[in-house]
Amino acid sequence: MTFEERRLRLSVDDQIEGRYLEVPFEIPGRGADALEVTLAYDRDAAVIDLGCRDPERWRGWSGGARSRFAIDPGARPVANLGTGTGTGTDSGTATPGYEPGELVPGAWAVVLGLHRLPAEPIDVTVTIATGADAGPVEDEPPAPPPPSGSGPGRTRLGRDLPAPDGLTWYAGDLHAHTTHSDGTLSIAQLASAAVGRGLDFLAVTDHNTVSHHAHLPGVGAAYDLCLLPGQEVTTHAGHANAFGDIGWVDFRRPARQWLSDVETRGGLLSVNHPLQDDCGWQFPVRTPFLELWHISWFLDLTATGPWAYLRGLGGSADGGPGGNPVFLGGSDFHTPDQGYPPGTPTTWVAAADRTPAAILDAIRHGRTAISRFPGPGEPVLVRVGDDLVAVDADGTVLVEGLPDGGTDRRRRVRGDRVTFAAPPEHGPYRLEAADRTLLAISA
Repeated sequence: MTFEERRLRLSVDDQIEGRYLEVPFEIPGRGADALEVTLAYDRDAAVIDLGCRDPERWRGWSGGARSRFAIDPGARPVANLGTGTGTGTDSGTATPGYEPGELVPGAWAVVLGLHRLPAEPIDVTVTIATGADAGPVEDEPPAPPPPSGSGPGRTRLGRDLPAPDGLTWYAGDLHAHTTHSDGTLSIAQLASAAVGRGLDFLAVTDHNTVSHHAHLPGVGAAYDLCLLPGQEVTTHAGHANAFGDIGWVDFRRPARQWLSDVETRGGLLSVNHPLQDDCGWQFPVRTPFLELWHISWFLDLTATGPWAYLRGLGGSADGGPGGNPVFLGGSDFHTPDQGYPPGTPTTWVAAADRTPAAILDAIRHGRTAISRFPGPGEPVLVRVGDDLVAVDADGTVLVEGLPDGGTDRRRRVRGDRVTFAAPPEHGPYRLEAADRTLLAISA
């Protein structure tokens, strides 16, 4: 057993030298039966992210959401669906966001992300404890019962949206977080909330970790919800969602390498919230997929910034119909306290079935649409071949493409289910209210 304190003095000069600082420590040749790391500093003066690697692999990331983590490789019963800890008797347990398993001997490191530091140095203390000196892995709340009407065979949302032959439009959300990063709900609590919302699928995209991936199949089966494995590759210069069970993507490498790694492994990489606050997309890298409609757009659904961004891409995207990237939507759900549930906005995908492989295949081929909410009565605009069908959209305005010479191409929707001839090369298309409030998007 060991107990070490590493005292650092850090300022913006250290951030200038490098965004990621490793604090090395050793696990002795015989290994260790427990590990606890704590990070202490003045949180009013700085933001320092917390993570860890072992000699062989990335072990996890808390970002700025936690000040400690623990890994206990001892045998444990199969975890409760709500815990997000070990998945079997041999894997042990770990703080959500970190991988359980053996504490392999060799050179480890606490990885500090120097997100914000002041001009004058502040005191930072990293404490590393092993064996009997290590504190326990924290518990999470028990899994909630599935909402009424959920479980195997539950009735889908039932929008009966027109779809190409052999396909069905499924409702989902492609951006959500749990306690495995900076969310407040366990995976099971998040799944319960999504099912209660009527969603068919949900991507769990915790920041810079894949510790949640092992839990998704079991939780998804229990709640009859398709849970897509994802990770939000998160840096100070932009965020991207990597979809698929493709292993961890090293966020410390250049963004062009993220795209190469994800594509090589068979996943999908989308640029997230390219215009949001202090985490807009600053990299000179395009991806075939774009989170065009993020929850932040709800602050003003008449705002035109996302359309200006799309115009700025230059009309020669790497993929997607009509020369545009494939459009995705995401709530970026973190906590019920934010005041909106999963599925705000809702991404619809035309897929062969409701499995992760089929949902991702639909996204890969650009069969997506986005609406504000999932429920019946909400206007939706879906593509069937060269036609667009506006559903529950009577009285809205169909807007074709981006302004050309300052002039929109606009048509009035009259009826609850109206079909328009709409070649993909003339997109994107959207539905607006008379006051230009955004209601739905399609390619």
